[in-house]
Amino acid sequence: SVSWAREMCIRDSGQPSAYLIDVDDYEMMQNRMHILEGLARGETAITEGRTFTQQEAKEKMSKWLK
Repeated sequence: SVSWAREMCIRDSGQPSAYLIDVDDYEMMQNRMHILEGLARGETAITEGRTFTQQEAKEKMSKWLK
């Protein structure tokens, strides 16, 4: 097994060109991105007025909640 920092910068001609990161860190970052994307979609829906009352939501979801 190799022991090194959890991320490594790969450079090309002295400029950063890529990062090599730990698998666990990458998966955690992907999970965080999915959560943030969901929050952004929700904020957009609110801004655009695409929301439902609690009763409307219950009615629309009733077929899945049986």
